[in-house]
Amino acid sequence: MSSTTTITTPGPSPYEEIHLPPWPTSQPPSLQEEESNLHPIQNALPPTDEGYNAWLALFGSFLSNALIWGFALSFGVMQEYYTSHAPFASQPGIAAIGTTCTGLMYLTMPLYLWLFQRWPRWRQYALYASLPIVGASLVGASFADRVEGLVVTQGVLYAVGGNALVMPSINYINEWFVRRRGLALGIAIAGDGTGGVVMPLILQALLSKVGLRWTLRIVAAMIIVPAAPLPFILKPRLPVSSTHTAPPVDASFLRAPLFWILQSFNIAEALGYFLPTNYLPSIAEALGLSSTLGSLTVLFVNFAAVFGCIGVGVLVDRFEVTTVMLGVSICAGLAVFTALGFTTSIAPLYIFSVLYGLTAGGYSTSWAGMIRVIQGKHEGADANLIFGLFAAGRGVGSIVSGPLSESLLESAKGFSESASSAYGSEYGNIIIFAGTTALAGGLGWFVRKAGII
Repeated sequence: MSSTTTITTPGPSPYEEIHLPPWPTSQPPSLQEEESNLHPIQNALPPTDEGYNAWLALFGSFLSNALIWGFALSFGVMQEYYTSHAPFASQPGIAAIGTTCTGLMYLTMPLYLWLFQRWPRWRQYALYASLPIVGASLVGASFADRVEGLVVTQGVLYAVGGNALVMPSINYINEWFVRRRGLALGIAIAGDGTGGVVMPLILQALLSKVGLRWTLRIVAAMIIVPAAPLPFILKPRLPVSSTHTAPPVDASFLRAPLFWILQSFNIAEALGYFLPTNYLPSIAEALGLSSTLGSLTVLFVNFAAVFGCIGVGVLVDRFEVTTVMLGVSICAGLAVFTALGFTTSIAPLYIFSVLYGLTAGGYSTSWAGMIRVIQGKHEGADANLIFGLFAAGRGVGSIVSGPLSESLLESAKGFSESASSAYGSEYGNIIIFAGTTALAGGLGWFVRKAGII
């Protein structure tokens, strides 16, 4: 403990008291004092997991996901319209529109996150550029007369512009949240489902009243107007210098089996994940339901996915991630094989939609737990890079699933009115494939138990 020695001089003097420096002691400075002296800049940063700007970043991510992914994940409604209305009904490749869009959004995530890591200022530039690109993609799609034109506009261009809005906010979340990252990503990804609850109803109403062309133009305005403030209100936690030099990226985790094993199961799950959602309205119509009742199946999947994403996010923050993945995958697989496979009426179809959203809908939230496991073995691994690579793996599965689903449909027998279940319809092969891939997403638990990872 330091002390100050005071000497008082006799008689008048201009120096009544002389203060000597503290007497040296053998007690070392505390660790907290050393860290305060060594890292004054770090201590000046806002705290993680709390504060106005942290929650604003989370809200911005939730909103951008709701707007961009809400439309992308409602493609089942659009697909049912395209396949039953001119000029697209007689054209092949309609399924590729939706899978190209979602697949490219996932595939370009690591590219965006790498660019933002290297040049952080580009996050703001991406936010400014995103909305004009999204608007141009949907307005351009409203003038298309060929499926190829829809693939380019509603598929490719929408994916590029949509990710330019979504990915900066995801990047900010990884800066603002550490201990609660699983919950934060769960809330952000729950925006997908929230938008997916509202968008099918809007699309169904607009398509029946104003037709395809004006529906796409109105949806463009619905995305642009509420998202317009985001480029001006979202703030990073880490200060960005005009002379910023990106630190070297630690990619050592790519040379270890842990990442690739988790990635392989992530891709396997993605191969079949989008198929039930995309084909639910068509399955409902094949069962004799109206298009309005059929579109409700997509709504129920997306609504349940809101709670699925948050629930899985909480679980991976508390429990070992492969255990959570196993539980989610088993429940999703059973839902496909039983509730969907044996359905012959609307009630089981709605039950499946809720179960599928609660389970498979939250699978991508488990990436937060996978990131934590990888960083536990590779401390320098960047969370944004790992997140982007898992997203790219999901994108591979999404893109492959488009033509694969059409092949499965072609190889199936035609729908029979006397079929005892959905297995007897032309969608039977899709149901079996989707259930199998859902179960495959949880195989990481067995690999961990075998001591391989």
